[in-house]
Amino acid sequence: MELKAAIEKQRSIRKFKEDKLPGETIVELLESARQAPSGTNLQPWRFMAVTSQEKRERLAKCTYNVNFIAQAPLIMVCCVDKSSVDTKGQRVKELRESGAFAGTDLEKMTGKDYAKKRPRDDAANLAYLSLNAAIAIEHMVLRAVDLGLGSCWVMLFSQRRVKELLELPESLHVVALLPVGYPAQDPKPRPRLAIDEIYLGEV
Repeated sequence: MELKAAIEKQRSIRKFKEDKLPGETIVELLESARQAPSGTNLQPWRFMAVTSQEKRERLAKCTYNVNFIAQAPLIMVCCVDKSSVDTKGQRVKELRESGAFAGTDLEKMTGKDYAKKRPRDDAANLAYLSLNAAIAIEHMVLRAVDLGLGSCWVMLFSQRRVKELLELPESLHVVALLPVGYPAQDPKPRPRLAIDEIYLGEV
């Protein structure tokens, strides 16, 4: 499928068929997320696939009345690793050595230079990591469309209850739950603002 077609076809799906997904689907989705760009190449995203009926039903109970996620044969639990910020020096070194900064003012920057920058506080770090994870999640969403699947971002859940259910370590923060499956509905295009309502112009 062409990327433009996938973007235009994507809808939030809240009804799923019972059909199981092919075995390679999880790997396909993870690979699409893995290819996403991230600030300083931190790649802070971490994912857990929930596929058992019992766990999906229990996970749905950790949400605020978003029970439809249990219908999907796969719920991808999308997290960020808060400790990934500690690797930024190494990530910058890797980028420099790979030639990513060639021909720019960043070419001489080292991991040590980056590490000397004023650190963000915990809240700013979490916002930064979550923004990067959102890029990877949306890669996953569009790949799902390409595979004939549907999904829906879900953020109405108890962080504590999800982490307790899945026994996630303190270093992980859950950004979103992503139910994935074959759509049992064909929603119409959602209302969208016109281009002149979102475009601030050229200067």
